[in-house]
Amino acid sequence: MKKSVFLKDIRAGDKVDDFFLVAEKNSAFSQKGTPYLNIRLKDRTGEMDAKVWENVDKLDQVCKKGDYVFVRSRAVTYRNVIQLSLLDLRPASPEEIDPLDYFPTIEGDVEVLFNELCSYMDRVKDPYLAALLHSFFDDEEFREKFKRAPAAKGFHHNCLGGLLEHTLSVVRLLDFALEHYRGLKRDLVLVGGILHDVGKVREFSYNGLVDYTDEGRLIGHITIGIEMINEKISKINDFPWQLALELRHIVLSHHGSLEYGSPKRPKTLEALMVHQIDDLDAKINAFQEFIKDAPDNDSPWTPYHRLLDRYIYRGPREESESEEGSF
Repeated sequence: MKKSVFLKDIRAGDKVDDFFLVAEKNSAFSQKGTPYLNIRLKDRTGEMDAKVWENVDKLDQVCKKGDYVFVRSRAVTYRNVIQLSLLDLRPASPEEIDPLDYFPTIEGDVEVLFNELCSYMDRVKDPYLAALLHSFFDDEEFREKFKRAPAAKGFHHNCLGGLLEHTLSVVRLLDFALEHYRGLKRDLVLVGGILHDVGKVREFSYNGLVDYTDEGRLIGHITIGIEMINEKISKINDFPWQLALELRHIVLSHHGSLEYGSPKRPKTLEALMVHQIDDLDAKINAFQEFIKDAPDNDSPWTPYHRLLDRYIYRGPREESESEEGSF
């Protein structure tokens, strides 16, 4: 049996019998004191709340967070939001599941994007920085993790391949900016851009749900990245101390301020450029994805974005635009 119904296509009143991934599950009580289950279901098109009102104790044992399930349900509207009323569910067997149905992936071809990133690496002339890049990307296990990892859990480039897509975008922009702003250390900027988020291959787990690893929650990708870079540098003979210092500063400061997790604020031109370009690419992607996923209603505004702390103006809807100038 193959998955045929995706969350983005569900409308109120639909009968929905299909496979989904359990993103969250918790027990609750209604205002009348009746127990029910709230299950957050997920596929590659989004997430949706589902409620279990009957046989709660029995169905509570069927699944946990991260499991694949087959559900029998009806789509209903509650406070103008579609959710599923679950009638029954069962565990899905491995042969019934195609992981690509449940996780968004980047639109581009991973190998094409990675080859382009390699072309920027090939332009690095400094022998020590070039050796550092090779020590990372000649490692097949690391290379495959880098191609698959997301760049974030929820804010930007939060899909499989997102780290590669974000890193390449940052490097493209850095390459352009370096043509405009003279006097910066080009190799240092490019390598800083390539490695600024390298710790994310260990910050996230992404074989099931995208989530933080214990190391990611306790230490974070900036510190993990510094540890990885220090380990590689220690194996490169006579790596210049000053060069290592300035590269580590780029990674440590790329979030820009203590408030956003950087142990240091940018204090070199190279670190400032990497921070600004990284921030630009992350926020543009966050705006674009939020606008794309916002409900298709008549409002020119998206819903409130909690992380960005604002509503986003997306302009008049197509219907409104077609009516302009008519009487």
